Amino acid sequence: MKLVKHIANLGYGSRKQVQQMFRQGLVTDADGEVLYADDVVDHDAIRIEGEALDPAPGICLVLHKPAAYTCSTKDSGRLIYDLLPHRFRDRSPALSPVGRLDRDTTGMLLMTDDGALLHRIVSPKSRLDKRYVVELAEDLRGDEGAAFASGTLMLESEDKPLLPAELIVLGPRRAELVLHEGRYHQVKRMFAAVGNHVLTLHRSGVGGLRLDGLQEGQWRLLDAADLQQLFGSQD
Repeated sequence: MKLVKHIANLGYGSRKQVQQMFRQGLVTDADGEVLYADDVVDHDAIRIEGEALDPAPGICLVLHKPAAYTCSTKDSGRLIYDLLPHRFRDRSPALSPVGRLDRDTTGMLLMTDDGALLHRIVSPKSRLDKRYVVELAEDLRGDEGAAFASGTLMLESEDKPLLPAELIVLGPRRAELVLHEGRYHQVKRMFAAVGNHVLTLHRSGVGGLRLDGLQEGQWRLLDAADLQQLFGSQD
């Protein structure tokens, strides 16, 4: 791939804008030698104004999503892309959230520009656990765990029962719920089905991966070891 297209695909500007960078001598190698659009150079050796390029295509990252941010590129208000380097919104292939978290839901959000990896994560065949911590409007009665684990619980307007899920009680109105599938607003609808209401919802983990001290609004790239941890024994 030509350097102009490669750099443009990373979100540094249109091809015309990137060509202007070359004309201005802003694109160099690691030793400061000016590069030209038809040069063949390894990604890691390219510098723009002395700075290394953003990661090459094929990235996956974890973001600790705060409340009030929307998983979209177009909605009004605060967007998850506002928490990332501004160029990441313009990358091609696009950097997309792996599934969505509601605007008021916090916690782990995976994002990737690797279509095959995205499909693997969301595929029902992967059966990756999704862990949520909830704060509830009413005290737990004590029978919710059995209902969620039964494999017979039906959600309103659906005709297929939920897969068994595990409930871990953390307090009178606080619990962790481990799901093995992902349906629309599933956690909120599950507690509604047993007569309760979710006040706050936080995704604490996916598969074998946890936030591990990542603060709200922070993100980090995942490496091969992280992905192995995500899929656990599947690899």
